[in-house]
Amino acid sequence: MISAPAATRSESSSRTAATARAAEYLTFRLGEEEYGIDILRVQEIRSYEQPTRMAHAPDFIKGVVDLRGRIVPIVDLRLKLHCPTAEYTDFTVVIILNVGGTVLGAVVDAVADVVALTADAIKPAPQFESQVDSAFVTGIATLGDRMLIMMDIESLLSSAEMGLVAQVAQ
Repeated sequence: MISAPAATRSESSSRTAATARAAEYLTFRLGEEEYGIDILRVQEIRSYEQPTRMAHAPDFIKGVVDLRGRIVPIVDLRLKLHCPTAEYTDFTVVIILNVGGTVLGAVVDAVADVVALTADAIKPAPQFESQVDSAFVTGIATLGDRMLIMMDIESLLSSAEMGLVAQVAQ
């Protein structure tokens, strides 16, 4: 039996360890910015369809859709994040997510791709001393000339808002 030299085994095992530490993120666009969310939260990606509006829901909750017998609330991330415009085009999609045990849809301008990032590729997000709420931003990743705002989707909606979304989904 011929064994690989120690250096080759070492390089191979460190590459394997680095790959194991990499997590995959779905990237999407909101306006001019590109965001990334943990792919493990994503159930599916669907084309946008007009949801049924719910009375007294906040503006960013567009309504609900029937997803194979399950009523799913639809949250427009562009409105939630105060993007200047929220136009619906052929590229507008809904990302079906599992957030804290609740299935919901997130409206985004377009889905870009899936990227694998190691923890050290994500730099800490800057902290602002203003009314900018960056609690949902876990960091910033750079991919070539692209900057990704890494998002914790569960932190994006406050507890009270998540309670509202859970009520709408039932």
